[in-house]
Amino acid sequence: MSLKSISTSLPGVLLIETDVFHDNRGFFMETFHKRKYAEIGIKATFVQDNLSRSKKGVLRGLHYQLRYPQAKLVYVISGEIFDVVVDIRKGSPTFGRWEGVILSSENRRQIYIPEGFAHGFCVLSESADVVYKCTDFYMPGDDRGILWSDPQIAIEWPVKDPILSDKDSRHPTLDMISQDSLPSYG
Repeated sequence: MSLKSISTSLPGVLLIETDVFHDNRGFFMETFHKRKYAEIGIKATFVQDNLSRSKKGVLRGLHYQLRYPQAKLVYVISGEIFDVVVDIRKGSPTFGRWEGVILSSENRRQIYIPEGFAHGFCVLSESADVVYKCTDFYMPGDDRGILWSDPQIAIEWPVKDPILSDKDSRHPTLDMISQDSLPSYG
């Protein structure tokens, strides 16, 4: 099996395509293989896997942890999402820039998000099951976020009136967050 990594406009953020083997029973694919991912530059040690199910129009994000930063490997096992990554590393040449990709159970693509980036997604299909591997544990007291509709970031979300959690609807814009509450570049 082979992996293909596709660079994005944000250094370190990779779109990943893996071999999928189809036959009359269905399909098979490896969703993670430590040695093969290391060969394409992903040497992260994942310690926690998460699964979320969301209905159409749900938007989750933009989330990050500061003291316990998490790199993530995200993929969809059912449905389709628009997945977004924002560079929030103070001092980064791409600070405040975003990248958005479609991940689905049909295209079977994955996205790797290094530490120092905020992450979110919205659901385009009737529902979506999203899996993401994390390099550190979720720490409720370290959970941070940026407003999904921050006008300076200007993400082109493909939903108009998303369904949000109370927490996600109250996140500050990036310019309202103190420099001490953002990860550093390098």
